[in-house]
Amino acid sequence: MGRLRYDGISDPILVEDATLAHLKIVIATKLRRQESFMMTWRPVAEGVDKRATVWIHPAIPLQFGFDSAEPPTVDPHLIAEMMKSLNATGELVLDHLMVAS
Repeated sequence: MGRLRYDGISDPILVEDATLAHLKIVIATKLRRQESFMMTWRPVAEGVDKRATVWIHPAIPLQFGFDSAEPPTVDPHLIAEMMKSLNATGELVLDHLMVAS
């Protein structure tokens, strides 16, 4: 299970390595264009939050941590679907991509 560290303060967002690889590409593409957006998911860890949303912005630090040293296979069609949805709504919703550990 990989980790997306947001803002350097909050607990990491737990994400499967394959999903995290796709997120990395989508997020990097948007931030390279200086485009901010919301990202929403259902945390896989037990806790009080059943749904969480963060504002992704070029000034907010992000770190992608993978469990495997080998890069996961990336599906270009999934990247295109994620970008299309994000561009249409301004929000990247990960519910269908998240897998509980």
